[in-house]
Amino acid sequence: MSSEHPATPPARPHHRFTEDGRRMREVLSYSRRGNRFTPHQQEAWDAHHEHWVIPEEAVDRPGFRLADWFGREAPLIVEIGSGVGEATGVLAAARPSYDVLALEVWRPGVAASLAEVADAGADNVRFCSVDAVWSLEHLIAPGGLAGLWTFFPDPWPKTRHHKRRLVDARFAALAAERLAQGAEWRLATDWADYAGQMLEVLDAEPGLEGGEVPRWDDRPVTKFERKGLEAGRAITDLCYRRR
Repeated sequence: MSSEHPATPPARPHHRFTEDGRRMREVLSYSRRGNRFTPHQQEAWDAHHEHWVIPEEAVDRPGFRLADWFGREAPLIVEIGSGVGEATGVLAAARPSYDVLALEVWRPGVAASLAEVADAGADNVRFCSVDAVWSLEHLIAPGGLAGLWTFFPDPWPKTRHHKRRLVDARFAALAAERLAQGAEWRLATDWADYAGQMLEVLDAEPGLEGGEVPRWDDRPVTKFERKGLEAGRAITDLCYRRR
């Protein structure tokens, strides 16, 4: 495959259309960035994408089952926004009896993550670039999640963009419904006002219980986290459980 990639298709495969066939604008919690791979990313993509990346169009096929892509039936953890995979590989390698579905719309990030996962020996990870909200709604059964990870989601710091933040009341209700009883939702952010919003939203969700916790020792310190610390931002870890 050439390092010059075609335009990336929409992250959500089932966009809404108006009656006259025009695509409706949707408020999403992310934006696509550049699509060009570095040589190292290209190498990782070529070596691993056929086995570890679920094509976006695959979710539309009749009879699609996540378990078929993992080749087994196992408890499922979903990571939303795996970035370049620094946490993904380490956390998944420490949990070989679990399957980890990493949802990331930035394709170079997926390619970089493939290298991280390979280096960690974590062959229990699959990547997909389909919208996370759509994925939880359509690919995961109620009570079907053994865990959920949301580390450093896009903070959308401008007030007019706060509506694009992933963690809102609607998503909290969806996540609570998809988590198995007692399953954990681990979150982290380096934006204080987003941390406050997360606490307010998640405390108000009747299906969840939890709050702010000490830094999760299992989560490795990533380059992104170090960048936030260097900028003087405090890291907030949250943990909520399905009641």
